[in-house]
Amino acid sequence: MTHFPALACMPFFAFARLALIPVLLTMGQAANAQDDGWTLKPTARAEISVISAETATRDDQIVVDGDALTVRGQVGLNFGDEDTRFRVEADRIEVLRLDEGRSNTNRDRITASVEQDFGSDWGVQLRGRFYDDLATAEASDTDEIQGSIRVEYEPVRAHRFRLRGSWREREYDNGSDPQTTGDGPRFDLGYRHRLGRYKYINFDLRNESITSDDPRRGYSRQSAKAAYTHPIAPDLRVRPALEYLSTRFDGRLTPAGQRRKDRLIVPEVELLWWPDKWRVEAEAKYIKSNSNELTRQREGYRLTLSVGYVF
Repeated sequence: MTHFPALACMPFFAFARLALIPVLLTMGQAANAQDDGWTLKPTARAEISVISAETATRDDQIVVDGDALTVRGQVGLNFGDEDTRFRVEADRIEVLRLDEGRSNTNRDRITASVEQDFGSDWGVQLRGRFYDDLATAEASDTDEIQGSIRVEYEPVRAHRFRLRGSWREREYDNGSDPQTTGDGPRFDLGYRHRLGRYKYINFDLRNESITSDDPRRGYSRQSAKAAYTHPIAPDLRVRPALEYLSTRFDGRLTPAGQRRKDRLIVPEVELLWWPDKWRVEAEAKYIKSNSNELTRQREGYRLTLSVGYVF
């Protein structure tokens, strides 16, 4: 997919490019700042995942298998001191479909961010991101430029609050049809309660929307998720969670002429084993979808096993 030929002319895209310049210039001066307590640290990660998934309509008339193998590579550069941190990161995911009739895909992401702490309680992060060939709620092939600001408040170690506001501008590959665009905000509110060492309760709320002249692409979504992390051993944790998502599509109509509305309930459990620099993660999800469009009333499972190494 082309890299934002239309979005390159948009004001936000121009602003994002300008905003990244001071980040990159500051990181480029790292060698001269070592004596002031600033450090430069490269990072890398390699990961391979096996995914097995199946969804079916309630009457089993439509059954979709989604087995795949994914390979991910990531490189990054951190520069900063105790209170100020810059990071530039690039990663790529290759998705190799194991079932017949589905083509392989990939996704690229570039991220630049700066974090600033204000005392022991407050912190702010500015972040810019670019995605190529991203799968989104409204399209399977999306390019996106994104900017966000996150405010964090942690009055004591047991309580942490995070609020993030993002703006996304997207371009869609519509196959043989002309490319179209969409944009809109996203707001995330998170709270983490620390019960003890590696033991947490997390609550996350999200509200997002995309507006587009393409009737297939506009949507609004609200979601909520609760998770509990429990340590089994110093490098082994289990994390059960429950997520609820409600999505309304602006221009997708049901046979009855109503706007399509989907509701998903997703219970899941995740096992995290992180010995030294290895990252082994196993996840099991059961996804149940209710919709006012009968063919979208589906349910099924998704199993994922990932093995990664952090350099």
